[in-house]
Amino acid sequence: MLDKQIAKLIDAEKKRQKKVINLIASENYVSSDVLEALGSELTNKYAEGYPGRRYYGGNEVSDKVERLAQERALALFGLSPDVWAVNVQPLSGSPANLAVYLALLPPPSSYPVSSYQPPKIMGMSLSHGGHLTHGHNVSASGKFWIQVPYGVNPKTETLDYEALRRLALREKPAIIVAGYTAYPRVIDFKKFREIADACGAILMVDMSHFAGLVAGGAYPSPFSAEGGQALADVVTTTAHKTLRGPRAALIFSRRDSRELDKKIDKAVFPGLQGGPHLNQIAAVAVAFKEAGTPAFRQYATQVVKNAQALSDELARLGWRIVSGGTDSHLLLVDTWMNGKGIGGKEASERLENAGIIVNKNTIPFDERSPVEPSGIRLGTPAETTRGKKEQDFREIARKIDKVLRTYIDTNILMGTNDTNGY
Repeated sequence: MLDKQIAKLIDAEKKRQKKVINLIASENYVSSDVLEALGSELTNKYAEGYPGRRYYGGNEVSDKVERLAQERALALFGLSPDVWAVNVQPLSGSPANLAVYLALLPPPSSYPVSSYQPPKIMGMSLSHGGHLTHGHNVSASGKFWIQVPYGVNPKTETLDYEALRRLALREKPAIIVAGYTAYPRVIDFKKFREIADACGAILMVDMSHFAGLVAGGAYPSPFSAEGGQALADVVTTTAHKTLRGPRAALIFSRRDSRELDKKIDKAVFPGLQGGPHLNQIAAVAVAFKEAGTPAFRQYATQVVKNAQALSDELARLGWRIVSGGTDSHLLLVDTWMNGKGIGGKEASERLENAGIIVNKNTIPFDERSPVEPSGIRLGTPAETTRGKKEQDFREIARKIDKVLRTYIDTNILMGTNDTNGY
């Protein structure tokens, strides 16, 4: 590379990634083939529109790339193109979710100001593990529409489906969103379908975090239950977490008389985006081919085993694991433990200094602020890609324990930390 400054920074990031233990639940390591597609000549082509309906010439190859990505996306999740459509153009997860809302919910401009009552999005509250784009008021999804927040049971720290049903029947949301950024347990999509049907809502599943586990058979499918029962109406996902692809997103929609797919296509383009990033779409296609292999199924299973080993060992060492464990690729650790431990921000910083990368995270019913939360979120996809197994993650748990306890004990002795004698 002739640009030595950027080359130097890229090299520095390569070295940083190699030397740390990466426990960020939303990160992974792509293959050289995915990187090659991302850096290909496809980035030179402007392909505004959809296959067969472009606004520029010279898109013969572009159409083939996009159609191949769509075919592979449907095949990966065992979906029939007669039943499901998929849009592979969203640039990332947040605009993908926004496109769904713009497509399926009346926008503010369609009503007179005096009579406008924004539709409701029923999504998990941010502090309980939801995502900003599930109706939170700092997101566009919460500025244009009203969030009906739900959370977890205070005793079990898991979803209470009967409470969700009562809330949905009372509030009558237009869309119910299932799928979260910091919820470690398996979601019962069949119960969500029943709740959505009971209140007349569209069921949207954001499987961004666990999509790779679904593809690998290590997590229930949000598309249909055993026996073929229809579940979600719309499914969104990113490609860069457990799917081990590039930073990109997709929107799956059920084909029926509601024409969800046509509405969503219009919301993506021209509603939100211009020309798609063909190099990104090609990289998605590459990642999905990789995710359809037996090796990837083994990987997905190992991701969950590793998360459970990490969770069990941390619990054995005395740390409180939110909900008591995990069924997926991530876990939440209560590091504060009612003032006897260490805050999540401090824990994250201390671990990073020791070469272990995590993120601070609120825990359900957290009394501390999101800036200084009570916990950390840990994930196993990236280090599993590097070949680590259960014993490796038990060792990682011991390293985490050592770093945090050393800090706590040191500050207790110095009398400078409000750990209250952990």
